[in-house]
Amino acid sequence: MVVTQLVMVGVMTMTPVHMHDAGRGTAASGLVIALHVAAMYLPSPLTGRLVDRHGPLAVGAAACLTLVAAGLLAALAPAHSVPLLALALVLLGLGWNFGLVSGTAILTDGVPLATRAKTQGSVDVAVSLSGATGGLASGAVVDLSGYSVLAFGGGLLALLTLPTIATAAVRSRR
Repeated sequence: MVVTQLVMVGVMTMTPVHMHDAGRGTAASGLVIALHVAAMYLPSPLTGRLVDRHGPLAVGAAACLTLVAAGLLAALAPAHSVPLLALALVLLGLGWNFGLVSGTAILTDGVPLATRAKTQGSVDVAVSLSGATGGLASGAVVDLSGYSVLAFGGGLLALLTLPTIATAAVRSRR
């Protein structure tokens, strides 16, 4: 959930700036962000069903892969391409949704009731701090290296969480 938030906020924050630098107006970036926000929240009932049917680790892996696809597409999309950036940001929102719902299910299933509220509060703080870090760092990354590096780096960071999920899946089978 922490990585998901970091990647999502970092890429989302800089996409309108990237589009503006390519000559796109606020209507175009507003549309892209609106679609992104819709993809963050609207799939939640379906995501919950996916978690119930396939398990939170499988949906967590889907979150990572979706964020990788979002990062690659955002990195490779021309800055003036509203449709491609919109698709990248929809994937970014969907990956965030998968990560948040599956992560919450993992916490609910894995933490005893006596300590669940305290643990959830600690995780919420970590998620919030990672979002703030993503938002703050994204400007510096774009300034120093460009939007494509930010987007690609976000996808790479999400990809690096897959071994952790795979290890947890192997342990849960035992």
